[in-house]
Amino acid sequence: MKLATNLNRLGTETAFSVLAEAKALEAKGNPMIHLGLGQPDFKTPKHVVDAAKKALDDGHHGYVMSNGIPECRQAVTRWIKRRYNADVDFERILIMPGGKPTMSYAIQCFGEPGAEIIHPTPAFPIYESMINYTGSTPVPYDLTEDKDLKFNPEKILSLITDKTRLLILINPNNPTGSFVEKESIDVLAEGLKKHPHVTILSDEIYSRQIFDNKEMPSFFHYPELRERLIVLEGWSKAYSMTGWRLGWSFWPKELVEHVNKLLINSVSCVNAAAQFAGIAALDGPDDSIDEMMVKFTQRRDLIHKGLNELPGVECSLPGGAFYAFPKVTGTGMSGAEFCKKAMHEAGVAIVPGTAFGKTCNEYVRFSFAASRDNISQALENIKKMLG
Repeated sequence: MKLATNLNRLGTETAFSVLAEAKALEAKGNPMIHLGLGQPDFKTPKHVVDAAKKALDDGHHGYVMSNGIPECRQAVTRWIKRRYNADVDFERILIMPGGKPTMSYAIQCFGEPGAEIIHPTPAFPIYESMINYTGSTPVPYDLTEDKDLKFNPEKILSLITDKTRLLILINPNNPTGSFVEKESIDVLAEGLKKHPHVTILSDEIYSRQIFDNKEMPSFFHYPELRERLIVLEGWSKAYSMTGWRLGWSFWPKELVEHVNKLLINSVSCVNAAAQFAGIAALDGPDDSIDEMMVKFTQRRDLIHKGLNELPGVECSLPGGAFYAFPKVTGTGMSGAEFCKKAMHEAGVAIVPGTAFGKTCNEYVRFSFAASRDNISQALENIKKMLG
């Protein structure tokens, strides 16, 4: 059969391949500690689950508006007002089945041959995959040039040309766990005023997973950029709702109609009961998030210390999300070799750095969305593996 050539440019998400291989080994009786997927190991808060059950009992089981029920979009705007003191029109909020559709639709809106899209590397792999799929030119900025894996705002601004259409930012970052604070974001935002042809896609999905009581420098704080701002957000990480497939995003006015068409042409709508659960999450208490962050902080400190005690391993301190991204070349192995050996000899599933970018051959990603006991055992197993 004759297939479209752009299918050959699509990438994938290696974390799921790692999971499949680890599960296959488990099925053969090999114990495995899973530190691959970025998935909180906590239950969805009870009041959120109860809201979904009530919605189903009340008969909310059919098709709804493609852009999301008004009540859910209005709950998002209330949350934005409370968090960032920003007033936004709920008609510019679109409810999505997770975060990936926002990535995909945003890049489809701007990507085509001749267009340039600036993106971080390492980064969540779907970004570069979709850039390549559209035939546009990926223009990466390399986070591994910084010892703490943070982006440099001046470097990003220097990459902008008259062909640049979209700038992608991920803060806090997946896979590095790095977090860029407000001072640097201020510099970037000020510089972007000089480039009105560039739209910003700010991935803020980890906005509630920031350590050391630091504040989220959301792009909602820059109203002068709002007419060319896309914000990717959602419920997955903050409320342990990854499998609910529920996200939201904010769009420039002139893109709302186009993105809504993309929704209609692809997924129709997000299931209604999940949206009522989303309302309960945003309007409800943050106790569950606070409790998670206490445990994530303990895990962050444990894995950071433990990784740096391993021979040949160096790891910067994660400032957000729940990932550690150590450099492992001091062990004499590449990241891919380290991961293979860890899975087959230490019973620890982790993801090679090259899953997130071509410049990351020396790195691996550990997800510390797992219990402290599992993290401690994984570190002990890898220590023995390294001899």
